[in-house]
Amino acid sequence: MAEFFEIAKEWFFTLGEDYGVNPIIFGSIYVGAIPFFTLSIGWLVKNYRQQKSIVLPALSSTFFFISAYLYLIIAGENVPWWVYGVVVMMIGYGAWSTYQKVKNKIEDVAPEIDSNELPG
Repeated sequence: MAEFFEIAKEWFFTLGEDYGVNPIIFGSIYVGAIPFFTLSIGWLVKNYRQQKSIVLPALSSTFFFISAYLYLIIAGENVPWWVYGVVVMMIGYGAWSTYQKVKNKIEDVAPEIDSNELPG
């Protein structure tokens, strides 16, 4: 089993050398962006609840969601075309999934906002 992990690690780092992308940097950006993405989504829902603009939190969420892939696109060299296709599909699925989660959170808070607007 240890041999398998060694082979996988060697293959993984060879990919980085072949395409000009440091896997450690990519992984660090990917994992490091998670808390900022989560905070941006919270900011978006908070602004929606307070009936403020959600444009800036939505842009922030989008940036942190695609930040690792931006690194791949900017730093990558000789990356096969199908990798870009996979990245686009992953971003599309992630965006759809995030949209559904945010929509559900907004639907949960929408009755609160409607009842606060009623006179009385």
